[in-house]
Amino acid sequence: MGIDSRARARPGRSAAASARQAREVAEAAGDAARPQLPEFTAEESLAELRELAESAGAQVTGEFLQSRAKPDPATLIGRGKLEEIAGAAASAGANLLIFDHDLSPSQQRNLEEAAGVRVIDRTQLILDIFARHARTREGQLQVELAQLEYLLPRLMGRGVEMSQLGGGIGTRGPGETQLETDRRKIYRRVRHIQQQVENVRRTRAQQRRRREAAPVSTIALVGYTNAGKSTLFNMLTKAGVVVSARMFATLDPTIRAVTLPSRRKVLLSDTVGFLRNLPHALVTAFRATLEEVQRAALLVDVSDVTSPIAAEQEAQVEKVLAELEAAGKPRLRVRNKIDLLSPGEREALRDDAGTVHVSAVSGAGLGALLERMDEMLEDDPLQRVRLRVPQEEGKMLALIQARARVLSRQYHDGMVEMEARAPESVVRRLKAFVVEESLSQTKNGPATKKR
Repeated sequence: MGIDSRARARPGRSAAASARQAREVAEAAGDAARPQLPEFTAEESLAELRELAESAGAQVTGEFLQSRAKPDPATLIGRGKLEEIAGAAASAGANLLIFDHDLSPSQQRNLEEAAGVRVIDRTQLILDIFARHARTREGQLQVELAQLEYLLPRLMGRGVEMSQLGGGIGTRGPGETQLETDRRKIYRRVRHIQQQVENVRRTRAQQRRRREAAPVSTIALVGYTNAGKSTLFNMLTKAGVVVSARMFATLDPTIRAVTLPSRRKVLLSDTVGFLRNLPHALVTAFRATLEEVQRAALLVDVSDVTSPIAAEQEAQVEKVLAELEAAGKPRLRVRNKIDLLSPGEREALRDDAGTVHVSAVSGAGLGALLERMDEMLEDDPLQRVRLRVPQEEGKMLALIQARARVLSRQYHDGMVEMEARAPESVVRRLKAFVVEESLSQTKNGPATKKR
């Protein structure tokens, strides 16, 4: 059962109307000069909570949405609504209430006592999904670290056996001893996991340095959860990464080599999906994984073209990239799932310099995507050159065939004359055979000839 309580909504007004009014007031106050990021309405947020609950294996039996001027400090939603929810949960046989709002420890305890069932908030739900989907030791460590950091401030007040120290005589009970014992155990475990995660970061840094020693760039797939990144990754790399319609099916990073149309080899990285209000503890715990995004030469931002809240999802992606200090990196936007559109809608789509429309399921548009990735990759830029290579130089001819894109080829007097596009690192190795460097890079610009 998903429940949403919005502090910004006024009684008697829909949450969507309140969100629109808030944006209008902000613009009237002079904030219109700054770009206004689209926000989720309460209904959209509740629909996403439903998806999260189903991804965790829950069966949703009912939903409530309450508009309040401000949250109730004791129960978040107020006594009347709480009684209504408790009655509905009892009649439906529900054993769990999920709130689309962060709950304080006291609010969670009060809600459980009044409703008679277990209560969790959105952050706990996301942590549970992450714990279910983590497959590698690295992913499991990062999820456990986030769970323990979330649990620590919630140890206080979890019943008489963990009561806090009181202010009068006779209030120091055995519960305080148990609380401190549990805290020490958790702190020791947190320090142990942090050390292991740090070892993971060092190992990743060593692997990254080895990769960076060779002229091989990394391209990272980023985007909102369930946008189709893993399906696209599989189509481009044949990696066989687990694909699921459930949210956060991919937690463990996967890196595979891809050959671009220019014959350049790059590394493609599949990363964890982003989400609205992604818990900070998760972003911190998964920093070892998300460093692949920070180090990437190009970000491929994948989104679901069929999503009715694509603008809001894209705004959340921007926020997470800003937190990772990766918002300024070169980015190619990929609108995925065009196979779900009608023929007329697909005909209306137009690619541009920074956007490509694809279907990771049918393979439509993947050729254009690879071409655009090739053009936008700034590391080891492509050069267009004319070459004259003696036919007996089999090693050089094999290098050109393997690492360059041959545009034309002629044989004359024992020489192979060709025009090719090749990475700068390859052109340097072929310097003795370069007749003319006709275009310095693949980007549009004046041709520069050098004899």
